[in-house]
Amino acid sequence: MRSACRTILCSLAAFGIWLQPSLAGAQSEAERVAAEAIAIGSRGGAGGDPQTSVAQPVFSAGRAAEVTTSFQPLLGPAGDPGGYRAFLERHGITFGLISVAETYRNLRGGLRRGSTGLTLLDLDVDVDLDTFIGWKGATAHATVYQIQGSGTSRSRVGNLMTISEIEALPASRLSELWLEQSLFDDRLFLRVGQLSADTEYMVSQTSILFANGTFGWPEIFAANMVDGGPAYPLSAPTVRLKYVPVPELSFQASLIDGTPGGGDPRSGIDPQRRNPNGIRFPVSDPPLFIGEVSYAYNTHPGAEGRPGTVTLGGWHRFGRVDAITPDPVSGLARRVSGDSGIYGLIDQTIYQEPDDPNDGASVFLRASASPGDRNLVDVYFDTGIAYRGLFPGRSDDTLGLALGFTHISRAARRLDTIAAVQGDTPTPRRSAETLVEATYQAVLAPGIALQPTLQYVVHPGGGIANPRDPDGKRVRNSTVLGLRFITRY
Repeated sequence: MRSACRTILCSLAAFGIWLQPSLAGAQSEAERVAAEAIAIGSRGGAGGDPQTSVAQPVFSAGRAAEVTTSFQPLLGPAGDPGGYRAFLERHGITFGLISVAETYRNLRGGLRRGSTGLTLLDLDVDVDLDTFIGWKGATAHATVYQIQGSGTSRSRVGNLMTISEIEALPASRLSELWLEQSLFDDRLFLRVGQLSADTEYMVSQTSILFANGTFGWPEIFAANMVDGGPAYPLSAPTVRLKYVPVPELSFQASLIDGTPGGGDPRSGIDPQRRNPNGIRFPVSDPPLFIGEVSYAYNTHPGAEGRPGTVTLGGWHRFGRVDAITPDPVSGLARRVSGDSGIYGLIDQTIYQEPDDPNDGASVFLRASASPGDRNLVDVYFDTGIAYRGLFPGRSDDTLGLALGFTHISRAARRLDTIAAVQGDTPTPRRSAETLVEATYQAVLAPGIALQPTLQYVVHPGGGIANPRDPDGKRVRNSTVLGLRFITRY
């Protein structure tokens, strides 16, 4: 524990030194701005939509992020030994290797104090099949993970909104493997294969800055969908259709196998253990449907208003699912038909620096609801603000503050009441979990970033009993300090 604290403190000291404007930045701000392309309106927005958030970070561990910067140029000739990478690119094959190493310490509250560490190695390979074999309009993609370490939410805090978006059981895992065909002059896209829905649905370009997992794949999806839904670290066989009549407007829908872990989700076995390497490919389970429409506005140069994105969507799981409470007459568990949810988000730039249109502030607001009789969570929302380039000489750095709120459904609270009446020990009644995160992402060099984060969790698990407390008192509010180091080759 002490060594982990020393690591955090030393890294924070180094972080403070790096915050000083570098001598390499001796080129004037005007020269730097002139050399940059305008980000707003580009196709580099998270989730594959036009960028409308001026505060979209340079780096993110979120699967929806469009991270393109690399430290390869810093290595000179050693960055591409033998010229193999350049050779592959000439033949339509590109790859990126992202490494995320992080440490967290639960300073107070939660299940217990202590430190944890996680590492994620993410290999992404893209193949332009037109260049490779002459297949016009076709691309292929694969993502493979190597995950090591232990998670803070699972072992230290006991909360719902996962402290780290890369928290998962240690494994070597195939995440995505798909083929896409574009049609009608790149207006219609058909994608088939093993996909993760968190790369395209409910994506906020501003919220991908934050380390907590709920600001990527929101907790209401993770809690209510079978096996946590088709999102990191699990994926599922999917057919996805996306229609883009104009660059600013898109419609997309996916039909997905509804049990990413495969097997029997009622067995009590963790879905990551039921599908430990991502190669089970379940296809016979009741399907999950997700649909979404997204509109980006004020993306053109000279637009009167600030750019932003509004998105509306929903999901439905076919088949029968377990209700939260038992049958009132027989007292037996009961099954109900299907499950669903609706959601919406707004991503809005509120300020652009007059001398640098790629720096400024953006805000986001996301909300979702699901039926309370069959789901643990019935209402969810999150919101936040981020500012990119706030400090002089640190144009690529991003500072952010966000809040997430997960409300426990009335049926789940009623179940807590029944358990308290029938049990021998006091049992608290869950209500809601609230999370606040503050973070700062410092870009140290192309392809290298350091990101401290501070998170405060109110009523972990919605207010669950602490299994380590003989009196059954609630898990106390938790304060977690973390540090993340990201590199990309």
